[in-house]
Amino acid sequence: MDIPPTEASIRRALKRAADGRAIDTDEAAALLAAEGGLLDDLLTIAAGVRDAGLREVGRAGVVTYSKKVFIPLTRLCRDRCHYCTFATVPHRLPAAFLERDEVLAIAREGAAQGCKEALFTLGDRPEDRWPAARQWLDERGYDSTLDYVRACAIAVLEETGLLPHLNPGVLSWADLQRLKPVAPSMGMMLETTATRLWSEPGGPHYGSPDKEPAVRLRVLDDAGRVGVPFTTGILIGIGETRAERADAIFAMRRTAREYGHIQEVIIQNFRAKPDTAMRGMPDAELRELAATVAVSRIILGPRARVQAPPNLIAGEYDLLLRAGIDDWGGVSPVTPDHVNPERPWPQIELLREMSARSGFELRERLTVYPEYIRRGEGWLDPRLAAHIAALAEPSGLAREDAMPAGLPWQEPDDAYAGGRTDLFATIDTEGRTGDRRGDFDSVYGDWAEVAAHVSADAAELAGSGVAAQVPAAGRIETEVLAGLRLAADDPARLLLPEHEDKAMALFRADGSALDELARIADDLRREVNGDDVTYVVNRNINFSNVCYVGCRFCAFAQRERDADAYRLSVEQVADRAEEAWRDGATEVCMQGGIDPKMPVTAYADLVRAVKQRVPGMHVHAFSPMEIVTGAAKAGVSVRDWLTELRDAGLDTIPGTAAEILDDDVRWVLTKGKLPAATWIDVVTTAHQVGIRSSSTMMYGHVDHPRQWLGHFRVLAGVQDVTGGFTEFVALPFIHTNAPIYLAGIARPGPTWRENRVVHAMARILLHGRIDNIQCSWVKLGDEGTIAMLNGGCNDLGGTLMEETISRMAGSEHGSARTVAELKELAAAAGRPAAQRTTVYGRH
Repeated sequence: MDIPPTEASIRRALKRAADGRAIDTDEAAALLAAEGGLLDDLLTIAAGVRDAGLREVGRAGVVTYSKKVFIPLTRLCRDRCHYCTFATVPHRLPAAFLERDEVLAIAREGAAQGCKEALFTLGDRPEDRWPAARQWLDERGYDSTLDYVRACAIAVLEETGLLPHLNPGVLSWADLQRLKPVAPSMGMMLETTATRLWSEPGGPHYGSPDKEPAVRLRVLDDAGRVGVPFTTGILIGIGETRAERADAIFAMRRTAREYGHIQEVIIQNFRAKPDTAMRGMPDAELRELAATVAVSRIILGPRARVQAPPNLIAGEYDLLLRAGIDDWGGVSPVTPDHVNPERPWPQIELLREMSARSGFELRERLTVYPEYIRRGEGWLDPRLAAHIAALAEPSGLAREDAMPAGLPWQEPDDAYAGGRTDLFATIDTEGRTGDRRGDFDSVYGDWAEVAAHVSADAAELAGSGVAAQVPAAGRIETEVLAGLRLAADDPARLLLPEHEDKAMALFRADGSALDELARIADDLRREVNGDDVTYVVNRNINFSNVCYVGCRFCAFAQRERDADAYRLSVEQVADRAEEAWRDGATEVCMQGGIDPKMPVTAYADLVRAVKQRVPGMHVHAFSPMEIVTGAAKAGVSVRDWLTELRDAGLDTIPGTAAEILDDDVRWVLTKGKLPAATWIDVVTTAHQVGIRSSSTMMYGHVDHPRQWLGHFRVLAGVQDVTGGFTEFVALPFIHTNAPIYLAGIARPGPTWRENRVVHAMARILLHGRIDNIQCSWVKLGDEGTIAMLNGGCNDLGGTLMEETISRMAGSEHGSARTVAELKELAAAAGRPAAQRTTVYGRH
């Protein structure tokens, strides 16, 4: 029940807002009820916030709009929203989808009238509900609606020059990766965070799987992780309370702050439509709309772009401008609003006149907002650069006299290689230019929001060095003893849920218990591997460190214009591989940043170049993140992409980009890297097509032992299915130059105890599944490496010859070791050394 706030509570909230102080959810809900003079005061405060933001970006007194065409690609949908007239059933349509030629006809008509945006609107995954949609796609060779969306977006770019804005509904991280290269912006209305409106019979979203608020919030976050300029908003008057409405506004603010990707927020008022289940519901009042716009403006702040659709406001243009909007959304001189067909868009000249009456100049923008055009790198795919440049003025707004024309959708022709290409050598002599990249304060999102995501137990761990939720001392001792017995008798059973307490106790082991744990692990190592300490003669080749993913632990990634940035050409990579072969290497390990300017063909070209130059060299290359990104850019499945790389000569892949395979910690640690489920899919698929991989875990940052245990369970599960892992590599977090440490969120790497525990537990938990446990001399140093060799590890990794990633992070243990030095490490551990191949055959 929506209980009206008191006038006093509204006045208190107004005072806080007027003073520039933060308001909370309760105060926001009170302000949403403002009427009369209190509403006027609210609008004045919000307008002031808006005006400050416009002055900051040099657009004082400007309100924007986008000149667009509306492309209703399909009106079929698997959801059943009770207010929607856009979605319909197959027998009411001439076809399940618009044909490609119909899409282009709409776009061409728009281009002829100077429109610059092609708004693709469609129902969510109709093929999941309607056989007619599935049949239509099958007959034309499309695996899914999203495949068809992608193809149509490319056609519009190439044949008309209009910029696609995609609204295909709920998207996964992988879907967003796949669509980002073909659209400068995308969108999805949050609508509400009131779960009851989705879960309870009679609710407006009941029976609509894609309208679950948690699902839609995940889409907003994933769009930020992928770096997509994104439009979202709320629909008011569908049965939500004022508190629920306020909660939705704060939810949008959280994701906007964390990722910086919300380019605009739409506040849309519900208008009842005939022939819908909610036809008897009263329309949301314009007073409510104005109050919601104003509260949204105050909460979202001066840099937010807030929009109200001009065809739903009954001519109250001045009211909405007073409330703090700075954008009128998309307006079409060509097509109707297919979602609200009974309410036509106003003529652009009328919109200009009404804006001017309120003291505003109306300016045209593109589908992607000026701020993202000016930032460019990381936000916009290079294949869209020419299309955007043809329509944008230097400020990022639209050139209003520009007439769109089709342009090739292709990668730029400018030279790829360059920059500090000697970094692999000079990192040991000259070091890095600075301890952080130039966009430290923006690329990783809002650090305060990031810190808020660190779970309570991880936060306690970071502050005290002791795992949270520690049982009583007596119980620990009992569980440790039981765990040690099980580790000795049947080690892999510690992964089972019924033995979780024992496993967790072992992760906390110290003193004599830790010594016993290490002894058990080393006995297992001796049983499985014998006493030989193996190593591979290899060379790391990091072909580019340009990356905009924004992983918060990574000190390797650079912006293109940063002093330490570089890119190697295919020829330079082949040269280094040949040098390595002459020095006795049998393997090259090739990885790079997720460089937006890396040609889509470059991955296979790199493999072929190495194989052509040195046919006998084993190519161990490309992390799961690189693979999924490359497949998305190419517009093919991960399986097809891996098959192409295999056929080019790729032998194995590194199981890096794993970090911790738990999304709760993963999204704090990495921001935009692939979700755990996608990592599992990529690695599993690689194994299935005959490409084996290593496996890894990076620990000692914002994680805790329960997440380590979960990570080992995931690896065991994959190995049980595929048998494709060659080894497990434990990677201690190097904190010195890591952004998340510099921001005060991560702890300074694992303790000595934790290093011993993780390596020993890896041997024990993965026993019978993964035979080879490797320790990283780069990260552990000599003393640490020797200890791990005596605590379950059988492998030293490689000579590396060059190592940039850990050294950029601040590792002090060098970037290359000779074979003689690796043999000395093994000897210091009391063991002989033996050279191996990448897949653990003896050389």
